[in-house]
Amino acid sequence: MKLIVAGVHVEPGDVRVIELKHHRRPLLPAFEPGSHVDVHLPIGKVRQYSLCGDPEDLSRYTIAVKRENGGRGGSAWIHDQLTPGAELPVTAPRNHFPLKESDGPVLLLAGGIGITPIFAMARALWRQGKPFELHYFARSRSLAPLLGALEKTISSENLRLHLDDQVETRQDLEELLSTRPSGAQLYYCGPPGFMAAVALASEDWPDGTVNFEAFQPLVQDDTPPEPFMIVLRNGAVVSVPADKSALSAIRAAGVLLMASCENGVCGTCECGYLEGQPIHRDAVLPSNARSHRFIPCVSRATGVLKLDL
Repeated sequence: MKLIVAGVHVEPGDVRVIELKHHRRPLLPAFEPGSHVDVHLPIGKVRQYSLCGDPEDLSRYTIAVKRENGGRGGSAWIHDQLTPGAELPVTAPRNHFPLKESDGPVLLLAGGIGITPIFAMARALWRQGKPFELHYFARSRSLAPLLGALEKTISSENLRLHLDDQVETRQDLEELLSTRPSGAQLYYCGPPGFMAAVALASEDWPDGTVNFEAFQPLVQDDTPPEPFMIVLRNGAVVSVPADKSALSAIRAAGVLLMASCENGVCGTCECGYLEGQPIHRDAVLPSNARSHRFIPCVSRATGVLKLDL
């Protein structure tokens, strides 16, 4: 879709909140909490942003973009160049981070800009009258994006704010997650250090109860990549050199495989594998999918990997 930037405003933490509307259609495709869209920038980059607006207001999509000075240029362009009235190609929403049907309580954890998908979940749970707690971690109130809107949307009884500059509000993650209430589900999102800390603190939670979305791969593997082989369904053998991704090798072999972020966080290029030992380096697949699914833009393998392509 070609959407128009209807508004841009500044939020704490060097964040820009952007409202997108269609120039003709009054309503945009529906989305659920946890959904994101791919935004195609004029500089040839594609970036994924969570929809943090109201799913019941389909007159617009709302995204929040934190400036990443050490990033790959997408957020800097948005902050420096994007103005109201500009046109952006935007995909229909996709959801790799959905709220599951559950009768038990829900625990939402957000670190900084990780509040974007969590905000939509909190709004939905609040409207449904379901039990939940949102724990929002930030360095200070002045660096906590969307906090003002969040406090106007849900009850203070459901919101726990943990600020580094206020000792009395700090929360130890291991202590918070040491006991799981009966039937509880955990959802979390934030920067890499926060994600790693929550993953460690929740490692004893049962399979299927821990859900997350990451903005970059969680595992930073410094091991030099090794070449490996891919076998396709038709028997074709594809060599993956050490300096190339499996995705690029598959495409070079003539297989049309869609991709977006090529950084292991969006899941666009996900495919199945039938045999072999993959080396998972993505931040998309849940643990129960790693026995049969593969993200070729970042993941690799040992020896030979047979793909369901």
